[in-house]
Amino acid sequence: MKTECNDLDSLYRDHSRRVQATLIRLLGDFELAEEAMQDAFVAAVQQWPINGSPDNPQAWLIRTGYHCGVNQIRQRSTARRRAHLLLPAEETLDLEPATIQDDALRLLFTCCHPSLNMEARVALTLREMCGLTTEQVASALLMKPTTLAQRIVRAKRKIRDARIPYAVPDSEALPERLPDVLQVIYLVFNEGYSRSMGSQVVDVSLTKVAMRLGEALAKLLPSGEVFGLMALMRLNDARRDARQDSAGDLVTLDEQNRDLWHQEDINSGIEWLEQALALTPTGYYTLQASIAAEHSQASSAEQTDWGRIVRLYNALCRHNASPILALNRAVAIAMNGALATGLQLLEELVHHPQMSRYHLLYAAQADLLRRQGQYDAARSAYQQALVLATLDPEKRFLRRRLSELKQH
Repeated sequence: MKTECNDLDSLYRDHSRRVQATLIRLLGDFELAEEAMQDAFVAAVQQWPINGSPDNPQAWLIRTGYHCGVNQIRQRSTARRRAHLLLPAEETLDLEPATIQDDALRLLFTCCHPSLNMEARVALTLREMCGLTTEQVASALLMKPTTLAQRIVRAKRKIRDARIPYAVPDSEALPERLPDVLQVIYLVFNEGYSRSMGSQVVDVSLTKVAMRLGEALAKLLPSGEVFGLMALMRLNDARRDARQDSAGDLVTLDEQNRDLWHQEDINSGIEWLEQALALTPTGYYTLQASIAAEHSQASSAEQTDWGRIVRLYNALCRHNASPILALNRAVAIAMNGALATGLQLLEELVHHPQMSRYHLLYAAQADLLRRQGQYDAARSAYQQALVLATLDPEKRFLRRRLSELKQH
């Protein structure tokens, strides 16, 4: 049976990161592994339509990539030509499914090693584990693409020169390494849940990667914050089909058709949350998941318990102060019946250096101004949000809101 091009596209989308993670283990080099992975997929495009797809496509790609990598090593300088003698022989390659799955965790902990600064860890994980372009990663981290590219290169060089181990930490080191890894997984999920650019609001492949990593981490280290992060991702992901309409336009939370929410995922999220709440102390992700649970369990937007959500944001901001949390708290306060207070808090955030070019701040400001009947000010805020937005559905949504305001 011949393999169609679409099948190869799907295979690349679903498995390229896993293939690359295993090739990094086998070849011991980021750049070489990426080149070898690309060569393996080129070989698949050439051979599979003629010979048919193998029984285990992922193992075939890894073996082929490994051969390509070894050949590249052999073709390089005399000093490196001997390096292939240190590589495993083909018959000893460990390509068991469990080992390949563990390679993703090994790569995650390598990318998140404490000798790298946080920005480098996040950037490297998004680039190497999730296959985002440099431009997408830069947009997600609010950085210039050239600056981001330089940091990724320096991070890879540091991993190589410092001989950072490609391994999951032992049980003693694992707890202190955990917070940074959880943050990276959450950022990966967010980039899939709400894309920073492009034509789609959601990229399911990225959210799936993040949740797979979270589940693997929960087995490795069952702790409250791991459970809290899993709850948060499950509860948010449950709304995926309601966040964009049939035309591809953005649908806000209060306007979503709640019949489209996936109840099975909500139930799973609540179960994860209950496990998290049973452990103390209650951390950042568990509090965020508690907010998501309030939205998920409300029968309608009007039935949302905004008072409890405000209290949860108050707790979050006491322990994890950030401008993004301050933005969400201000909106919750406004939705709880204090529009003027919410708007005042948002106005203060406009002068924050990290928020002055954040389109969602102006979009939130515009929405509250619209609700308060300040239509001219709302138009100005929507226009500012439109200038800064990079996601096509968000741009269309903002233009639609501006068009609706013409009636006032």
